[in-house]
Amino acid sequence: MDIQDAQREVRSVYIGGFWGQLVSSVIWLVSAAVGTWATPKASILTVVIAGFFIFPLTQMLLRLSGGRASVSRENAFHWLGMQVAFVLPLSMLLLAPVCLYNLNWFFPALMVLLGAHYLPFATLYGMRVFLLLAGILIAAGVVIALYFSKSFSLGAWIAGVALFVFAWLGRSIAIGEASAPSTH
Repeated sequence: MDIQDAQREVRSVYIGGFWGQLVSSVIWLVSAAVGTWATPKASILTVVIAGFFIFPLTQMLLRLSGGRASVSRENAFHWLGMQVAFVLPLSMLLLAPVCLYNLNWFFPALMVLLGAHYLPFATLYGMRVFLLLAGILIAAGVVIALYFSKSFSLGAWIAGVALFVFAWLGRSIAIGEASAPSTH
């Protein structure tokens, strides 16, 4: 299987990242609401704990939607997806000293980490739209930390909305490709 076929299978199976990003957007938006109307600690616990359920919820939704939940073993990117998935939780350890310095930097810093996490998705899926999502998350995280850090939840709201929009954009790309006449 060549790289383009491997990317096409990833796009097809994971519907351009739709379910994973949709689940992530809901988690970020719920955490934003908790941070806005409850406490920062509860908000942080919400996004961190719920974040561990993104993959299993994505798998469940893929199966419930009638599709496969993983790419074939022959796919050159079979293991890359898992490796990319571990980058974010392992890098989240960096958030501890950030929060000790300024608790309101939690979400902007997490946005930067999430954006960096999405960079390899451009290769994994063969979709440049992930570069745009990564750039938006990273840039917004930096701008919020530098200029709008009086708000604890602003970054969570922005990331949640961005993930929601890009979930549908990725779905549109993948479904459009699947319905297009085959060139093979």
